[in-house]
Amino acid sequence: MPEGSAMSTKISGLFHYPVKGLSAQALSSVRLVSGEGFPLDRVYGLARHDSGYDPVDYKPLPKTRFIVLVKEERLAALSTFVDRDTRRLEIRVQGQLVLQEELETEVGRNNVSRFFSTMFDLNGGQEPVVAVGGENRFTDISVHSKAMMNAISLVNLNSVRDLGARTNAEIDPLRFRANLYFDGLDAFQELEMLGREIQVGPARLRIFRRTRRCAATDVDPVTAERNMTIPRSLMQHFGHADMGVYAEVLEGGVVEIGSPISIG
Repeated sequence: MPEGSAMSTKISGLFHYPVKGLSAQALSSVRLVSGEGFPLDRVYGLARHDSGYDPVDYKPLPKTRFIVLVKEERLAALSTFVDRDTRRLEIRVQGQLVLQEELETEVGRNNVSRFFSTMFDLNGGQEPVVAVGGENRFTDISVHSKAMMNAISLVNLNSVRDLGARTNAEIDPLRFRANLYFDGLDAFQELEMLGREIQVGPARLRIFRRTRRCAATDVDPVTAERNMTIPRSLMQHFGHADMGVYAEVLEGGVVEIGSPISIG
């Protein structure tokens, strides 16, 4: 790709996931900061009782230590929202508010734990713990390094469309739970851009890793049904299970829906 091309490429969606495994929250704009991750992204998690989570001496944990979609598709039936200022978690089922608790209080976290214990029939010492990341993030690749803990995930919508065309299915991009969705780049071109820098509005990012997909993407984010085999389909049609890339923020700035993306 020539230097400075792809000026028609632009941001189509911005999302964060305050609680790992729970709903995407759409944003119209976000301020990225150099060396930091996506704001309010995966800063809480539902750690399993035997996860090894230590709130005093936190160490990154693999996603299997949390209650997440890869094993618990019923999570997708919950519509959740976390207020960025108050850190109040709201959970709705079919539009009905069923829980409203403060994640920064012990009482609130205990009530959230009880809610999920009931939902998944976890008792007798198996209750989950509401993990608080603080400066840490519960991203899937946080186990590799602190830098990767602050990685931002990007997905090319043309890549999603290409997979959908090959499988004769309409694939909801939210299956991939990315922070930044963009349009205007050829399908899967992003996978060949490791080490390249991109300008996203005023911010500058460096792509450093492809995103290997797991069975969590098989879950429909609307129906909560495990009705596709995304990793297997990627392997069958492309010879790999990758969809999207991770990037680090080199220079910050406010980016928004429609912000142009250029390739350095």
